[in-house]
Amino acid sequence: MTALKPLCLALLALLPATAPAAPLDVAALIECRQGLADYAAVAPLVADPLKAVAAGLQPLPQSNQFMSEYRLATPLTVFGQRTEYVAVAGASIMAILDLADPRPLARRLALEDGVDNPDKFMAGRELVSRDVTDPRTGEPMIESVILSLSTVKTHPGKTLAGCTYSLDLPPEEEAPAPATAPSPAAPPAPTGA
Repeated sequence: MTALKPLCLALLALLPATAPAAPLDVAALIECRQGLADYAAVAPLVADPLKAVAAGLQPLPQSNQFMSEYRLATPLTVFGQRTEYVAVAGASIMAILDLADPRPLARRLALEDGVDNPDKFMAGRELVSRDVTDPRTGEPMIESVILSLSTVKTHPGKTLAGCTYSLDLPPEEEAPAPATAPSPAAPPAPTGA
């Protein structure tokens, strides 16, 4: 047995070293303290409930068709609020906070109001907008990180607070208007009509 030990150690030394995947920092993602590359780790979790559970996210029944909800194995504090529930909707990850009125938090975070009426509140602010190159296509893109708060009818008395990470095409530059030939002069109006 002891003769095999040096052989096993030699074989292990030949294997490529692989670093364990970094744990998902949900609080940093929600508070916009990470980037698009970090947010990319969320998609496999949303697609595979077993991976979500392994990452500390217990899938919950879907009460809103536009977002997937999870209960955290360990509650966290974001924006000064403690929660054990998060939601993922497309490029956004949000904490579900026990906060009936989001306005004081929106003011504290210096967010711009988008919608503010009795049925709906939305506020946000773009924190990052930078030119990048799409690694797959080589095309110029814009990486954007937006902090937002909102209310939603399916969650009365709650506030969704979180971050959207996106990679978008740059706005099209305005092309000069095509040159047009002058239109022929209109025929003179008939006289005496």
